[in-house]
Amino acid sequence: MSTLSRRLSLPDGARALLVTADDFGMCHASTEGVLDALGAGAATSAGLMVPAPWAREAAARSAHRDVGVHLALTAELPRYRWGPVTFAPSLLGGDGGFPATVEDLHDHADPDEVRRECRAQLERAVLLGVDPTHLSVHGGALFSAPALFDVVVELALEARLPLRLPDPIDAGSFGFPLHALADERGVVRPDFVCHSDSGVLDSPEAFVASLREGVTELVTRPALETDELRALAPDADRRIADLDGLLGYDALARAASAADVLVLGWATLREAARAAPLGQR
Repeated sequence: MSTLSRRLSLPDGARALLVTADDFGMCHASTEGVLDALGAGAATSAGLMVPAPWAREAAARSAHRDVGVHLALTAELPRYRWGPVTFAPSLLGGDGGFPATVEDLHDHADPDEVRRECRAQLERAVLLGVDPTHLSVHGGALFSAPALFDVVVELALEARLPLRLPDPIDAGSFGFPLHALADERGVVRPDFVCHSDSGVLDSPEAFVASLREGVTELVTRPALETDELRALAPDADRRIADLDGLLGYDALARAASAADVLVLGWATLREAARAAPLGQR
């Protein structure tokens, strides 16, 4: 049994699934797509991009929802930008807003400015009315540099929030044992992470059958099909497919129920993160 399963008091052998709708607030199409997925119960949680243009609208319409903060320090879309909410010159790219790539960010990011920016994004989410349930990192921007990884781990522990890490199968690509380091410090995290661009929503039954013992997070980025989305996002088709897959006749929910897979929200993991006394695992 995984450490998280024990902390959640799951039965022996239990399999659990989180379904997160990320990029909430990125644009109008993403905001509406995430709200549709949440409203239908197809997604259990959402990840709010605080620096993005539609974040205020997303936050205003997500009262009492399970919403975390999807920390953003990169802006990868070629014709659509967002940038720091703090004064952070080292976090700017050459064409305005955040850098387009993680490599560019790492070339000049000052860890102190990263720390202030991440904390400010979390604080702004609260000011916008969100009661954050978790933290995640847009594009994995803080995971392959140890100094920046320390920043997000410290923030998760300070706020007593669970944190999405990359799936353990990818652990060897980061150059240091980020999962072991997070576990040593008592960070609550899903056991496994799967992204919808691997095609899992094309066959919900097969995806559910493949789930391992423990807690798996499925990360999606649902969006409505609009002219706006197609103009700004080269991966518009993938985002539209995520919404269609999530809303498709409740196939994922039915498959999970048939296989006795528990469906959780991040708020459940937050309870585990806050159950232990401060400073203890």
